[in-house]
Parts: sequence; C-alpha cells; structure tokens
Amino acid sequence: MLAWTIYISFLGAAGLLLLPRGSVGAARILALLTAIAGFAITLTVFVQHRTGEMLTITRVPWVPSLGIEYHLAADGISLTLLLLTGIIAITGILFSWDIEDRAKEFFALFLLLIGAVYGVFLSYDLFLLFVFYELVIIPKYFLIAIWGSTRREYGAMKLVLYSFAGSAMVLIGLIAAYVAAGARSTSLDDLAGFPFSLRFQMAAFPLVFVGFAVLAGMWPLHTWAPTGHVAAPTAASMLLAGVVMKLGAYGCLRVAMTLFPLGLGPWGFHVMGLGSWRDVFALLAVIGILYGALVALVQKDFKFVIGYSSVSHMGFILLGLMTLNQLGLSGAVLQMFSHGILAGLLFAVVGRMVYARTHTRDLAVLGAMNLNKAIPFAAVTFVIAGMASMGLPGFSGFWAELMVLVGVWRAYPTFAICVGFGIVVGVAYIWRAMQKAFFAEAGTGSATPGPPLPPITIPERVGAMVLIGASVLVGLYPQILLNVIQPALNSPLFEGLRKGGWQ
Repeated sequence: MLAWTIYISFLGAAGLLLLPRGSVGAARILALLTAIAGFAITLTVFVQHRTGEMLTITRVPWVPSLGIEYHLAADGISLTLLLLTGIIAITGILFSWDIEDRAKEFFALFLLLIGAVYGVFLSYDLFLLFVFYELVIIPKYFLIAIWGSTRREYGAMKLVLYSFAGSAMVLIGLIAAYVAAGARSTSLDDLAGFPFSLRFQMAAFPLVFVGFAVLAGMWPLHTWAPTGHVAAPTAASMLLAGVVMKLGAYGCLRVAMTLFPLGLGPWGFHVMGLGSWRDVFALLAVIGILYGALVALVQKDFKFVIGYSSVSHMGFILLGLMTLNQLGLSGAVLQMFSHGILAGLLFAVVGRMVYARTHTRDLAVLGAMNLNKAIPFAAVTFVIAGMASMGLPGFSGFWAELMVLVGVWRAYPTFAICVGFGIVVGVAYIWRAMQKAFFAEAGTGSATPGPPLPPITIPERVGAMVLIGASVLVGLYPQILLNVIQPALNSPLFEGLRKGGWQ
C-alpha cells in the first residue's frame, strides 16, 4: 500500500503535464489532491503499524544478475519521515497557491520531487535507494533555477554540484561494500549482516557518512544550504529544509551507520584529542550548531536567518546520531520530524507571507513597515514558529532537543555545554529577527504609512495551521512518534550498531 505514495506522486506529475496550457486552477487542485492521497496512505499505515518490525511492501527481482531488487520496506523511522513528507507536500502546495507562471510544470516538478523522496524513505535495496536519491536532484534544480529569486541560477547550480559530489562518495562506498560482500546482493539487510573487516569499515564509513552528510548540511560542507534556501521559491525552501536535508541525515543513519558500525569505533590512537570518526563527526556537528546560530544572529536578510538556523538545527540531528545511545538516536529522528515541520513553517512565513507582499527581506526595511499591524497573522505565526524553534515546551522541538541534549550529556558532557550555549544563541537570533521584522516600530508612531499589503489568503492560513497543529500534537504527546521510532532502533537491523558501541 505504501508503494502507492510513490506511484500516485509520479502519476500526478504526469497528469499535470497533460493538462491544457493555462489550466492553473486545475493544476493546483490536482497537485493538492495528489499530495493529500499520498499523506492519507501514509497516515493509514502509520496508525496500523505499532511494532518494531520491518514492513515489507514489495520485493521482486530487478536486475537478477547483479542481485539488485525492487525492494520497498518501512519501519518506524521510515514511517515518521513519510508522514513528514506528506505534511510538507500538502502545505508546500498550499503556500504555492499563487503560482501563475507555468503552474502545471511547477507542480509537476514538485510532485516528482515528492515521489522521489518517498522512494528514498521506502527503499530497502541500496541501489534503488541511490536511484531515488539521485532523482531528487533533477526537480529541485529546476524548481530553484526557474521559479527562484535571489541569484537563483547560482543557488541551484551550487546545490546540485554539492549534491552530486556527495552522491559520488556514497556510490563509491556502496560499490566497495557490494564487491567486498561477494557482489551477490544490494539488499540492505544482506549487506548489514555481512561481516566486513574492521579496516574496511574504518575506510568506508567516513566516505559514505560524509557523502550523505553533505545533503544534511554538515559543517563545513553546508554552504550550499543558505544560498539554496534563499534562492528557492517558498515551496522549494520548505522541501529543502523540511525533507531533502533529512534525506542526508536518514542516509547517515540507515546506510552508513548500519552497514559500517565498526567504523564508529576507536582508531587506537588520538589526534588532537579525537580518537574515532565518531568523535570527529560529533565535533563537526557541534561546530555546525554554534556556527549556524552565530551567523544567523548577525544576518540582515530575513531568509538567511532561517537558512543558517537550519544548518544549526541539522547539527542537532547529526550530533544525536553520534551519541550512540537510545535517547540521542531517538531524539535525532524526532528532530528530523520536528525541524522539518518548523523550518517549513518559518520559510513559509518569510518567503510567502512576508517577501511575496513586501518584495524585500531586509530586516531594517521590514522593521519600518509595522508588519505586526499590516499582516498580523504572519506576525503571530512567526512568533509561534519562533518559540517552537527555540524549544518552548508544548511543541515538538522541545522533546527533540531535550532528548538529544540528554543523550549528548551521557556521551560527550563537554559538548553538551557547548550545545547549551548554541540553544541560547538560537533564542537570541529568533528574538532579534522577530523584533526587527515585525515589532521594530510598534508603538513609536514613526513608521511612514504605505499602501496596504494583500491579506493572508485562506490556503496560507490552512497551511500554517496544519504545520502548527503537527508540532503541537507531537509536543503534547511525543509518544505518538516515539512509540514507532524506538522499537525500530531496537530491531535486528541495528544489531551491528548496538554491538559496535551502543551506550
């Protein structure tokens, strides 16, 4: 049944291209119905799935001579990210309701990207996963290059070059693992159960992990992210921050850490206090948290604030993965969902509600517009999204960051202190952006009256409420996701990881 999330998305994209030229309204409705159908399928399976078992969806030979199969499967981790994808797909279309220029092509590329993302999260054959992973690159390039804004060609090309470089590293590592295992199968469970030598894992793990971590925005390979977010149209920014960056983090956990658990072990010597790849990537994640937060604190462009904020929050995910304990890993997966929802909401406010109406992202200029009175719904939404992003109790971000922080404290107490400082800086940059963009002139009477801004539309209000509702639901009852995430981490698939240093 879950396979239809892929097929429906691709069929919806094909159907959009068959519409007559100028059928903007029909394109919007068809895209929205397609996204709703994909989400409904995922939600139905999620409600029925309450075990840590891997649910096999389909498994048929694809290229038998190479041991490649069309193998789709899902566990609690996959289902959590499939839910996220469905929510972002629906809300991305709602926030793109104003698209008039080549609307059917825009929504077709949007659904093609969504279908490829579904494919990555469902693939249990690593060659199939890589095919879907590469397929994501094509529509995201055109979405930014054609419908983007600031330096869109540069942002799109930079994103693609970084993505292809990371993909090349992943492909080399996967081919090496396939050959080392006897070139008989590319199935994840077969390769995860193969006893690769310690020397091989020490070499293959960083290659594959870094390859995926490029798309996850790991410092210092993060520079594509802020420029890509700023150049992208609103829906593409929501997809980039909401689900595409999660593909990288998902690959780090599902592929690199699962196939090469011994690669996380100690080297047997220390360099500058670092004794393993785990230490190296944990340090890079901490630097990413602090760097992203500090750079966001001094930005003058509203969208760059959210772009660097995403780099900082993705650092929490990568650091949580490196804790190698139940709390840290569960928190990392929960943070994937939470950050996807909240980053999507923040980009929707900045890109669609504010920039599309004011045609500026300069915080100094926005501050003189009294936006809290001109578009109060946008101001309230940003306050709620900002508070949630800070980790306010009652929202999903609180539990995700708390679990990661406790997991880090158990694994790296010193890093936990640094992360705490990063959280404080996170409060500062959100508060600064909120004050400068929406409340700088409140009550002073010095703002020059301008033409009234267009009101917030019904699709925008619905999209915002869906994202806020998702964050509040998980914030009030995090077990709705943890009940499927934690059993998945205890499944046989992660047995090698547990034996290789689980704390």
